[in-house]
Amino acid sequence: MKKKHLEILLEQVEGFKSPKPSKEQYATPAPVAAEMLHFALMRGDIADTVYDLGCGGGVLAIGAKLLGAEKVIGFDDDRDALEIARANAKKLGVDVELVCSSINEVCGKAHTVVMNPPFGAQVRGSDRPFLRKALELSSVVYSIHNAGSSEFIKKFISPSVITDYRLIDFPIKRTFMFHTKEVQVIKAEIYRIEKR
Repeated sequence: MKKKHLEILLEQVEGFKSPKPSKEQYATPAPVAAEMLHFALMRGDIADTVYDLGCGGGVLAIGAKLLGAEKVIGFDDDRDALEIARANAKKLGVDVELVCSSINEVCGKAHTVVMNPPFGAQVRGSDRPFLRKALELSSVVYSIHNAGSSEFIKKFISPSVITDYRLIDFPIKRTFMFHTKEVQVIKAEIYRIEKR
């Protein structure tokens, strides 16, 4: 499937109804999700089992399944978000498993983890448990972070390594009271991380 076609399909995915600022619950925009997933597909990493950590409305999990992953499991500790993800998966006709779990309680093994973790803008260090858990669950991780995070991530994940990354525009719609613009575009990076 071409990236543009995937993006068009993912535009149908609904985001959070009542997002929580402390959890940095921002829906991953369809163009960003399509970019990450197509990047993973081209590297041969959308295969076997794919986990989506902090799946929210399920855009990455659903996209991985649309691209042919054998088994996809999305994990989130927000039951309301998981209900939205279930409805989204049904609307797009894909079978993804959705599990209510805190990040520290997620277990199992996956071929690949895809995630858009909290950037740590509201609660400093909130991306760390996601990175730690992703590398425990899989040997290949795709993760989105603020642009300029590479030095921190390199140190934090060592001895694992960043094998590749993409700089992207990440549009954030006005979601919370403290947002002053209808859409704020920030620079972000998608990292491909390999466990060593």
